[in-house]
Amino acid sequence: MRIVFCSLLLLFFYGSRAQSAAATDSVKATIDQLFVAIRNADSTLLNQCFAPGAQLQTVTKNQDAQVIVREEPISEFSASVAKLAKDAGDERIVYDMIKIDQDLAVVWTPYQFYYKGAFNHCGVNSFQLVRINNEWKIQYIIDTRRKEDCIEAPKQ
Repeated sequence: MRIVFCSLLLLFFYGSRAQSAAATDSVKATIDQLFVAIRNADSTLLNQCFAPGAQLQTVTKNQDAQVIVREEPISEFSASVAKLAKDAGDERIVYDMIKIDQDLAVVWTPYQFYYKGAFNHCGVNSFQLVRINNEWKIQYIIDTRRKEDCIEAPKQ
């Protein structure tokens, strides 16, 4: 009886880890698709990454050095990506943290952004994703941007 119980317990823990790995991989796939779209200047692919009503925000400072949050509509972001030359925008991320609860995921990714092969800025992206019709979609991104104290991110 102990052998059966231990076997069932091992199967339970293995199964829940496999399910978590699959969920994590599917969340990453949506974020990876976003950066593929940016590298390929593909606004159609980019728009497929976002949920209806998604938001983009950046934490920055104004001329008086006061912290502000600047918002950019997805439509403007998509239009700016479409104007890029292929491979002009290259955001290199590191998956630092991914948390999932049912149909909500939170992802923290330090990054370095290169424009036309030259370092431009770095920071951190904080993503909120929702699972809609069994597909992860980005609902919200807020990021920071700076030029110093950057974490090295691998070329993708």
